[in-house]
Amino acid sequence: MSVNGRRPARGPFHPKISTCDNGDMTERKPIEYWLSDMDGVLVHEGSPVPGAAEFVRRLAASGKPFLVLTNNSIYTRRDLSARLAALGLDVPAEAIWTSALATARFLADQRPEGSAYVIGEAGLTTALHEADYVLTDIRPDYVVLGETRTYSFSQITRAIRLIEGGARFVATNPDPVGPSQEGSLPACGAVAAMITRATGVEPYFVGKPNPLMMRTALNVVGGHSEQTAMVGDRMDTDIVAGVEAGLETILVLTGVTREDEVGRFPFRPHRVVPSIADLIELIDV
Repeated sequence: MSVNGRRPARGPFHPKISTCDNGDMTERKPIEYWLSDMDGVLVHEGSPVPGAAEFVRRLAASGKPFLVLTNNSIYTRRDLSARLAALGLDVPAEAIWTSALATARFLADQRPEGSAYVIGEAGLTTALHEADYVLTDIRPDYVVLGETRTYSFSQITRAIRLIEGGARFVATNPDPVGPSQEGSLPACGAVAAMITRATGVEPYFVGKPNPLMMRTALNVVGGHSEQTAMVGDRMDTDIVAGVEAGLETILVLTGVTREDEVGRFPFRPHRVVPSIADLIELIDV
């Protein structure tokens, strides 16, 4: 069976359509730019998803611009490129976009050459330094909360007092927990909730599902929303962000969201497929 003369991806999927405000159904343009989540799409619990390496190879050979997106702000993109290479996934550093990079770009646009008190690791501090930000705990413009495996109570206390003193509160992503081989770990969203509870100040989250991260990613690849696909494993972050940014959205079932959960959401992806392997044939369409 074909859809509009094209062979569909294997497995269950929604038709390749979008709904306009007037209720009409309009045909999307062929996919020329690809955005993909990392955890749950290309890798899962420290191992590559079957077919991910071939998907990346086929994308590179096609010449179509692509970007791997992650809410993880711990690592620099060079670090992530090396970690993916160790798993057999050849993703160059410049093809990786993190919530740390998106946060640094956001702050540089809002307040050029500003200052920030940062709770996070190298991925975030490096991105902010490269954006000409000064990292300080003396009257900073912002408190910036990112991911770390070693959240410090003294750092959190300092962040609370700085926010009480007038610093603006920004966080890289709203994820409450993160994965590890030992189980869930408290993540940025959970710590942000603690700070908000103490200060009454809500953070501005830059990472997914904020469509801002999608729009900055589009700027990086030079893409247009009507010709760009977002591949993700979570309806509540990847897919909703793609929908709000006007992208073609593809849900893979190798991560967080199960197939029987899709219908519970008020929005829907354009496609639902078992895994990234089922999208390889779409690259050359």
